[in-house]
Amino acid sequence: MDLQAFVEKVNTIGVLGVKVSQHNELIGEWHSEGECRRNVYSVTKSFTSCAVGFAVQEGLLSLDEKLTDVFAEDLPENPCENLKKATVRDLLTMHLGQKSASLMGAQRPLYEEDNWVKLSLSIPFEYEPGTHFVYNNVGPYLAGMLVQRRAGCDLISYLTPRLFSHLGIKRPTWEMDPLGNSFGAGGLFLTLSEMHKLGLFYLNKGAWNGKQLLLAEWIEESTRQYAPDAPYAYLFWRGKYNSFRADGKYGQFSIVLPDYDAVISVVSECRKTEELMAAIYEEICTQL
Repeated sequence: MDLQAFVEKVNTIGVLGVKVSQHNELIGEWHSEGECRRNVYSVTKSFTSCAVGFAVQEGLLSLDEKLTDVFAEDLPENPCENLKKATVRDLLTMHLGQKSASLMGAQRPLYEEDNWVKLSLSIPFEYEPGTHFVYNNVGPYLAGMLVQRRAGCDLISYLTPRLFSHLGIKRPTWEMDPLGNSFGAGGLFLTLSEMHKLGLFYLNKGAWNGKQLLLAEWIEESTRQYAPDAPYAYLFWRGKYNSFRADGKYGQFSIVLPDYDAVISVVSECRKTEELMAAIYEEICTQL
């Protein structure tokens, strides 16, 4: 694959590297500098989605469980009716029912409350869950917390034998909350190649080196658009060419294109991500 036109479009907006695989073979690669582990921001959410999938597969939790049941000890007094309706599935779809985003990067250092589960559930649920798309770190954080509580370990320890070890990802760094829990909404540090492996794992519907690790049915369910008001699945974005992607701030992407049997991954320090995404679609996808 010729990446020259893509590189010419993006080399002034902070792109650091790109990898393109098709039919499970690397067909294109470019780096502006050597690979190192970087904060992949909200790509982390897609790893949390994957952890939820393993937990569902193992019978540790159900997407239909009510938040008032799974977080019974952390609820505010007199939970509102919308909170009473919220389920684990609502944590994954950005349709939780809260009006604005919380636990975002600029907010996290400022909270006086160290118990972020209790903090998250105390934020008003102004909408009925499932009715309004609001991009919000509360959902993936709580989803990650539920996996950790049910599994009895942090998300790194949970995913290592189930995913990371199979993909050849050595124990990564992962941001923690004030009480030492993995922060399921962000703060995972990976190389471009490690992030690319997540895309390949999802392209192959949960199989790796001939072994089915995660149910293909979960891969399909968790990457399907949830509601008509936003191109979002279970902590994955939907995109052009029937694609879905793990998507992090400043241009961290692992884009899966099932119709082309391909994965495109990018790491960046980019403040013009719409321009970057357009270049991916125009200069890379059109060559597949």
